[in-house]
Amino acid sequence: MHFDINGLITQYGYLALFIGCIAEGETFTLLGGVSAHEGLLHFGGVVLAAMAGGIVGDQLLYWLGRRYGTQILRRIKKHQDKIVKANRLIKRRPSLFVIGVRFMYGFRLIGPIIIGASRLNPMKFFLLNIVGAAIWALIFVTLGYFAGGIIAPWLHKLDQHLKHLLWLVGAIVFALLLRWVIRRWHTKRADADQ
Repeated sequence: MHFDINGLITQYGYLALFIGCIAEGETFTLLGGVSAHEGLLHFGGVVLAAMAGGIVGDQLLYWLGRRYGTQILRRIKKHQDKIVKANRLIKRRPSLFVIGVRFMYGFRLIGPIIIGASRLNPMKFFLLNIVGAAIWALIFVTLGYFAGGIIAPWLHKLDQHLKHLLWLVGAIVFALLLRWVIRRWHTKRADADQ
């Protein structure tokens, strides 16, 4: 059986990008840009998939923050100073904060929750979220595209057997990581049930 990674990227690339950008985006947008450089995906499609995933992810976090934000933010003890600063920024410059939160280190996931908890108007957040996601997707996909020009020649020089070995190592690491996550989840659940 022949494993064709290019075929998988071509077939599932946009969907994988969309799903990846819901949770965490930069890595996926950069890889999408590299794939566009290689001609496996279309640049515009990569930008749209990344943008859509970013919008959906932040909308979900915003609504989570709107509904449970106060309880969630109270539990994050070590970042209370960041939360206070973020709330000040949201009150002073809500548009800049919503658009820029994607680019602020440490705020990628908590930022939209803070915004939701601040009770910023849902329609205002939605429109600013679209603008922010468009800028973010375009920047990171473009960076990935240009990085593809640097990375691609190196990848093409790799011997085919080395590529297979790298994929095997990657699959083993992924399986071990998944096993660790599942065990940790079961342990936490068992501790919570006691």
